Amino acid sequence: MNYAQVFSQLEKEISLAGAEKEALEYVFLAKKKWTKTDYILKQNDSVPQKDYQLLVEITKQLKEHYPAQYLVGEVEFHGARLQVDKRVLIPRPETEELVDLILKENLEDDLSVLDIGTGSGAIAIALAKEKPSWFVTASDLSSEALALAKENADNNQVEITFSQSDVFSTISESFDLIISNPPYIAKEAINEVDSNVLLHEPHSALFADNNGLAIYEKIAKESKNHLKQNGKIYLEIGYEQGQLVKELFETSFPSKTIRIIKDSFGLDRMVVIL
Repeated sequence: MNYAQVFSQLEKEISLAGAEKEALEYVFLAKKKWTKTDYILKQNDSVPQKDYQLLVEITKQLKEHYPAQYLVGEVEFHGARLQVDKRVLIPRPETEELVDLILKENLEDDLSVLDIGTGSGAIAIALAKEKPSWFVTASDLSSEALALAKENADNNQVEITFSQSDVFSTISESFDLIISNPPYIAKEAINEVDSNVLLHEPHSALFADNNGLAIYEKIAKESKNHLKQNGKIYLEIGYEQGQLVKELFETSFPSKTIRIIKDSFGLDRMVVIL
């Protein structure tokens, strides 16, 4: 069989399993280091046994809802190449919008920044690449996540201070910017999560107590001791959490302005305290 026939057959199997058939092409091209043009030009070529075995193995994993990004082993995030595996959540496009907002609203040099719950290091690394004069600290409760984030920082040649911490538990400094994309899915909403996310991404990076608000509550309560006088806080939120998170920070910061900002899909996605 040629490539077109094999892909057609295997993509049908993937679709019948309830997974995304487009992921087969994405993973195969990445593993072969082919461009889209390479792939198109080979459509009528016979598939060598080695490539057929690779395609069958990818198909098997995709049918088990294994994330395509984990199979490839890396993703692009705001101009940075990041390794990803089961230790960390896969960075999402909406988080790039959070990075864009931070960069747009903070043009100064030499700002001190804390990224709480850094995971793969996506936010911290993106900011450090764009603003090399900033002093960036990235924290996470997971030592495994921090190990991967350090690798990603080294690979992207950025200087970041890493700290293992439960929110502010081991943090003593104060910062100009405090940023977090914490776990925010309510445990009661587990049935609403996609299978590939639920089965393979780390639950500690997805779910939080108190209807998904537990980490926001900690940040709201404790950040008063770690935010400089004119400092700002930037948070990614679940699309239904805007007003609840806003109220938490209104209680902690009654003199600050608090904004709920929508993402490119028109959903509440960020809360900014300034």
